[in-house]
Amino acid sequence: MGRIAALFPGQGSQYVGMGKDLAGRWSFAREVFETADAVLEAPLSRIAWEGPEEELRLTANTQPALLAHSVAAWRALERAGVRVDGVAGHSLGEYSAAVAAGAMGLDDALRTVRRRGQLMQEAVPVGEGAMAAVIGLDDGGVGSACSLATEATGQVVVPVNFNAPGQVVIAGAARAVERAGKLCREAGARRVVPLAVSAPFHSPLMAPAREGLAPVLEALGLADPGVPLYRNVDARPVRRAEELREGLVRQVDSPVLWTATVEAMIADGFDTFVEVGAGKVLSGLVRRVSREVRCLQAGTVDQVEAVVAELGRSS
Repeated sequence: MGRIAALFPGQGSQYVGMGKDLAGRWSFAREVFETADAVLEAPLSRIAWEGPEEELRLTANTQPALLAHSVAAWRALERAGVRVDGVAGHSLGEYSAAVAAGAMGLDDALRTVRRRGQLMQEAVPVGEGAMAAVIGLDDGGVGSACSLATEATGQVVVPVNFNAPGQVVIAGAARAVERAGKLCREAGARRVVPLAVSAPFHSPLMAPAREGLAPVLEALGLADPGVPLYRNVDARPVRRAEELREGLVRQVDSPVLWTATVEAMIADGFDTFVEVGAGKVLSGLVRRVSREVRCLQAGTVDQVEAVVAELGRSS
């Protein structure tokens, strides 16, 4: 068997009820959510388990809830003896990956992602920014459409998530995103789907959020990751705390190079990817990069037990 990677999802994978069965089965999983409630001085577990969905979708709740779910699921895998050779996380998921790799404490991660969400929301007034997923157009075509839209409107729009071949997310000023979407459709995109988000994440408009988050991250006592952590900003595996810190700062207003990250991991010998936490979005993206690798999900009790059984048989 080749190498095993743990992947951690980001914003958009959340759902009401996430992590509740893990907390019901294992006390250590419940403790993760109890820690989140205490550290954030908020009923995060209630919001994650009971909703309402509108409250869970608020960035300041979504990000720590996803982190808590991923860490609870990871600890279940770890307690069962599952070991991985590398980790990566999509956007927010990079914080879950850092916790799993032993580079960041749970308390610090919870506080930081809560602050990160606040800063990203404050960077651009609601309604002034937008994001959209472009399906069925290559990276170059999307980039050209964004450049033309920026030139035409005088406003920023850029590709921000290179998620999989033929799936790129764009972000920027609302009018520029709308114009770029129209140009993408004219260039042959099958669909352009506006995303229900409150800010243009990972675009240059997030520069104020990066500047605000940098001192927060600088103050954290990070450790070297115990396994290679593949960064969003350059798809490169890092083993030093300072490289992780720098990547997390740059990540705020830089594109998420997810396609390149998966390609780099496959080139480095990874052939089994376990999506740890909510949903199966990342598994779908990995399969679009390569049909030759194995993708597993570990977000519920049944899924965790299936992964343990599967990897146990393969090792």
